Amino acid sequence: MANVKLIFSGTERSSTDNYELEAYVNSFNEIFLTLENNEGCAHICLDISTAIKFAKTLRTEINKAKEVQNGN
Repeated sequence: MANVKLIFSGTERSSTDNYELEAYVNSFNEIFLTLENNEGCAHICLDISTAIKFAKTLRTEINKAKEVQNGN
């Protein structure tokens, strides 16, 4: 298995570029999300079904943002 760490950063436009989001599977087979900036860190664990719902919701919101971006 690859030893890879993927971290997502916020945007400069929203002044969240000092925030980092990381997602991985913990030892309880849950999706572990951390949100960190220079002031601290927060985390949440999602069970698989909740993580799937979150991913679907995120995809829906991305599609809405694309529609606005395309002028629809």
